[in-house]
Amino acid sequence: MKYLLFLFVFFCSIAVRAQDFGFGEISGDDLDLKKVKTDSNANAVVLKEFGTASVRLDESYGNLYIDFEYHVRIKILNKNGFGSANVVIPQRIYGDKEDMVQNLKAVTINYIDGQFTQTPLDKKKVFTEKKNKYVVLTKFTMPNLVEGSIIEYSYRLYSHGLFNFRSWEFQSDIPKLYSEYIAIIPALYTYNVSLRGAQKLSSQNAELYKECLRISGRPYDCSKMTYIMKDIPALVEEDYMTAPSNFRSAINFELSEYYLLSGGKKSVTKEWKDVDFELINDKSFGSQMKRKDLFKELLPEILKNKTAPLDKAKEIYDYIKRNIKRNGFIGIQSENTIKKALETHSGNTADINLALVAALSAANLDAEAVILSTRSNGTVNNLYPVITDFNYVIAKVNIEGKSYLLDATEPLMPFGLLPLHCINGQGRVINLKKPSYWYDLKASQKETLRYSLIAELGKDGKIRGNLTIHAIGYAAYNKRKKILAASSVDEYVEKLDESMPQIRILKHAIHNLDSLENLLTENYEVEMSAFSNLNSDPLFFNPFFIDRISKNPFNLNERTYPVDLGAEKEIRINMTIKLPDNYNLADKPKELNMVLADAGGRFICTTAVEDNILLFNQLMQLNKPIYSSAEYLSLKEFYSRIIQLQKTDIILKKSK
Repeated sequence: MKYLLFLFVFFCSIAVRAQDFGFGEISGDDLDLKKVKTDSNANAVVLKEFGTASVRLDESYGNLYIDFEYHVRIKILNKNGFGSANVVIPQRIYGDKEDMVQNLKAVTINYIDGQFTQTPLDKKKVFTEKKNKYVVLTKFTMPNLVEGSIIEYSYRLYSHGLFNFRSWEFQSDIPKLYSEYIAIIPALYTYNVSLRGAQKLSSQNAELYKECLRISGRPYDCSKMTYIMKDIPALVEEDYMTAPSNFRSAINFELSEYYLLSGGKKSVTKEWKDVDFELINDKSFGSQMKRKDLFKELLPEILKNKTAPLDKAKEIYDYIKRNIKRNGFIGIQSENTIKKALETHSGNTADINLALVAALSAANLDAEAVILSTRSNGTVNNLYPVITDFNYVIAKVNIEGKSYLLDATEPLMPFGLLPLHCINGQGRVINLKKPSYWYDLKASQKETLRYSLIAELGKDGKIRGNLTIHAIGYAAYNKRKKILAASSVDEYVEKLDESMPQIRILKHAIHNLDSLENLLTENYEVEMSAFSNLNSDPLFFNPFFIDRISKNPFNLNERTYPVDLGAEKEIRINMTIKLPDNYNLADKPKELNMVLADAGGRFICTTAVEDNILLFNQLMQLNKPIYSSAEYLSLKEFYSRIIQLQKTDIILKKSK
């Protein structure tokens, strides 16, 4: 969670060097961590980490840039910690410019037979990789690793991105004993500075430097801000979390305003009315929303004589999904115009969804664009507009008092259901004629699975019958995705059969695979080898063989970030198994009716035998898309009790 820490009305760059620690100067404390309280589960630990960032002047070109220096020392505690020796340094690309890594030093230090040995990194083993058109990666692996190695590296990064001053992550996937960051910012710049995450600063300090930066002979004062955090626990990533960057303790800087060298001041932090104007007049955004003319001649063919507004919207949605395929890039701006996307049948996510907005508008439907940040991208700043927070755009259509959120980039997504990666807080609705506004991004359906087994236990010890699976909402989407990822339905069923060793699928039929708005139904004729024969008495049978929870997804003693499912969840299992004559229920799993606080969820399990019919019913409901960190332990216990219950058997005993 992000909150405003303070505003600086001065800021950035100085030649004064901060107090870094000596490279390769290892002490006895670095070798022996007995005096230090560390996480017993840690595989590696940061002993010291230091960074400094400042704005400097490139004398050759007359440009200002951010000079960032980084230095870290890490102790590898065991072989599982070797991953910390794989180093990746991201570098941004700004048009024809990109960040530059210089002065890279790296060494592995081992203590062998009472002596230190140092193995420097071979510079020939440093590689660069272009991740995409916006990011280049510098990568290397530290040499000569053994358990107990200390690795140390430092580098300097020259960055052209002044809008977001260099952020600093105090927290990572391994614990840190000490982390210090110094930001040196001249009075030319004003940044909004925010502290994110659950951990608190150990100390912070502000100093003023007079005449620290000189441009064209004119001196400027600077502010030097020092941030220190000690004994920082690792941020352990678990299931059902959004971007880890949302929760890591970090300092972030966003440029608010700056002074022009010619005089005057320019604001970077705009109001939404300013952003609205820019987006609506942007050739790659608003101009694409206005291209209704591209669809006028296509509409009769698309609509197929449909007159009801909702029917028209569905036909247009399907048309865009079929005719423009995603090229792998995402963004809020059209890459090549929606006209070209229609002609080539390919485009980025903005090409597709802005085309959808334009087509819906051409049919006289009330359509708007919604810009958002995906779950992996992080949360957006609600205090003031930061357009770089947003990385995705979808469509919103309003019909007869109801709004539908649409993403036509996902071919298997039914009308009105957003992909889970879009369910992330709020989006900003951009309307060509009205002011923009915030809109909650919520799942319109649950993730629902319903299993029904009607079977009979034969004298040969095998259970034979019919298993029917109904999938709705996100469960149906996930299943359709798996089925269509296989080369055929038969291959999908074969893999499903292999994944359930106790059950053999004899026949299958899948319905509504292409009817995305209907529930997906799978019918299987199955055979299960429950017992080698029926001569044993009693018979032990575990009924939890369908959608069994094999592992608790929640294992932390404390979780400082919420559990974000994205959507509510429901799983129902109903079994009706006819038993041979003269069998009674001797014992069964405990009858359980467990509820979470505030109607957050429930689990029900019942078992009975009536007229020689075994009836087993199970229901699990998670009624919230998001659970707070305060609810975490209850959710963890909820799953633990279910897993414990699923270890118990039904015991059938023959009557005498």
